[in-house]
Amino acid sequence: MSTKVFVDGQEGTTGLKIFEYLSQRSDVEILRIEEAKRKDLEERRRLINASDVTFLCLPDVASRESALLVNNDNEHTVLIDASTAFRTSADWAYGLPELAHSQRERLRTAKRIAVPGCHASAFVLAMRPLVEAGVVAPEFAAHAYSITGYSGGGKKMIADCEAGGNDKLKSPRPYALGLTHKHLPEMAAHTGLKSAPIFTPIVGDFYKGLAVTTFFSPSQLAKKTSPQDVQALFAEYHSGEPFVHVAPFDSEANLDSGFFDVQANNDTNRVDLFVFGNEERFVTVARLDNLGKGASGTAIQCMNLAIGAGEETGLKR
Repeated sequence: MSTKVFVDGQEGTTGLKIFEYLSQRSDVEILRIEEAKRKDLEERRRLINASDVTFLCLPDVASRESALLVNNDNEHTVLIDASTAFRTSADWAYGLPELAHSQRERLRTAKRIAVPGCHASAFVLAMRPLVEAGVVAPEFAAHAYSITGYSGGGKKMIADCEAGGNDKLKSPRPYALGLTHKHLPEMAAHTGLKSAPIFTPIVGDFYKGLAVTTFFSPSQLAKKTSPQDVQALFAEYHSGEPFVHVAPFDSEANLDSGFFDVQANNDTNRVDLFVFGNEERFVTVARLDNLGKGASGTAIQCMNLAIGAGEETGLKR
């Protein structure tokens, strides 16, 4: 018996990518909304309640509206939201299976799942193991930056970058310099840190790919720890994770002629974790595809858990 799936917000970047994943599967039936009815509240209500799984690929306000369209007696539909609306809500499971050992079980039974942000996914997967191990204190003042492809900016940025003719778009462009990026709340809430990091994202002249780098000085750590210890801690924490790869410490094999390849995980659902540096200072780097593991790939991974399918179904390591 196939799983009935509806994508509310099917025209956005994440919605289109989810459709791409679903179209390759024989175990799902896609419920489609007519173009003329995309904003019809009652038609959306009907399809949401007819579905086993509904993906909300909408702005925050619209996602909150759609979540209210689930009938009070509907106990079967699983909502998987890709906006920032519910990522720190206790009533919604955070859609990162690798977050903690108990997270998969919660996702298997949850009816409300909030997919993490792309920058947040990378930051959380590298920071949470350190906080849980007591290497980083909850009071730690984290500093991080992310470099990402322009697809994360949505349709307008994609169109602007691909139109050409604007040399300013060819150089790396830091943004969110008011230091209030929308992913900050989940970066604190799901790592165990008491405050969000000082975080600056940078968009580059490439379509997709993302890497978050976080800075550490051993003197700031809660207990004596070398960068080699951090790499070993990552390997232990994420042992057995199908989509997490922990690279050897500071290896030349991690680089491309001395440079870091931000796009190496494109078209996969994989996260790579790295530690570079020395006894005086080091960095962690988490790399993923911002449209894959950073958005629609994780959404599909969460759906697989919710419907009892194999977690890796339809996804590439």
